Amino acid sequence: MLHLNSSRSISDPSDPDAQLTANNGEYLVNISLGTPPFPIVAIADTGSDIIWTQCKPCTDCYKQVAPLFDPKSSSSYRTVSCSSNACNSLQSEGSSCSSDGSVCEYQVSYGDQSHTQGDVAAETLTLESKTGNPVALPKTVIGCGHDNAGTFSPKGSGIVGLGGGPASLVSQLGSSIGGKFSYCMVPYAAAKPTSTMNFGTNAVVSGNGVLSTPLISDPSQPTFYFLQLEAVSVGSKKIAFQGSSIGGSGNIIIDSGTTLTLVPTDFFSQLSDAVETQVSGGTKTSDPEGFFSLCYVPDSSLKLPPVTAHFKGADVVLTSDNIFIQVNDKVVCLAFYANDQLSIYGNVAQQNFLIGYDLPKQTLSFKPTDCTNT
Repeated sequence: MLHLNSSRSISDPSDPDAQLTANNGEYLVNISLGTPPFPIVAIADTGSDIIWTQCKPCTDCYKQVAPLFDPKSSSSYRTVSCSSNACNSLQSEGSSCSSDGSVCEYQVSYGDQSHTQGDVAAETLTLESKTGNPVALPKTVIGCGHDNAGTFSPKGSGIVGLGGGPASLVSQLGSSIGGKFSYCMVPYAAAKPTSTMNFGTNAVVSGNGVLSTPLISDPSQPTFYFLQLEAVSVGSKKIAFQGSSIGGSGNIIIDSGTTLTLVPTDFFSQLSDAVETQVSGGTKTSDPEGFFSLCYVPDSSLKLPPVTAHFKGADVVLTSDNIFIQVNDKVVCLAFYANDQLSIYGNVAQQNFLIGYDLPKQTLSFKPTDCTNT
């Protein structure tokens, strides 16, 4: 692991970073695994912890475009024992022992019913840096998935967990990044679909327009980054937000791995009604797939009301790209969805904001940004 020292500059080109690419509802991050480094493209997910990729041999895997990672081709790959600290750190990920008791295994299911299971291993994970020199992280705990299925895109080969639990990339980077990381997600339809995820000193969000709100942790759910959303304004109508009753004073999690913003049914009804009432021009239409409830034909006459998310201490003004999602060439729909379980601030609402996590200070910062320039 890397270690910070007090002489490092405010911005350090040797700190790790990674390319982030928009991909139809998700964001893919570039890392490498193994020795020699083998390129991996996986979903960047602040709502989960484990880092995993599909591995040979694959007993039941979803189709992916890139070649599968082959542990036998890496000189640094090691499975871990059931008694190891690495295995114990994955107890929340359903770690268990292989039938012969020799290898630690994991099994994870996600909110959309996707799943992965396989072997727990220690492996060298490599990130890039602004110097052009790779940053190698030996003995990173990963999952080598042999049985994976669900809604995964063939362009990706797994998930990079960025949550608050011990198995996440953020936690395993540890003091080397000072508990700081940031990302800037371009709109899905951007001509330049890539931006940069930063770790360490380069992840500090500063300058004009920065808004900060407390990051709230819940010891019973260490993975999630909770925020306190007090209300959402649509034009002059301010709608109070209750959200999830879990997470202490936090009532919504911020999640780069979820597309839409999920809110309680009652709040969604009020929000949808307020937006519909205040939209001018355009033509209301139905979602061809029948999933979304409020959709419009996006012609030049469509005018949307101003929408602001009122987090504690941070009034975040959203743009049309944050409020509506394009479902096809002729239809845009409200990018919120009714869900009475966990409330989630999804990635559509985060587009074109530089978003910085400072875990020691327990703050999350928003800075309106053209993410195609990052």
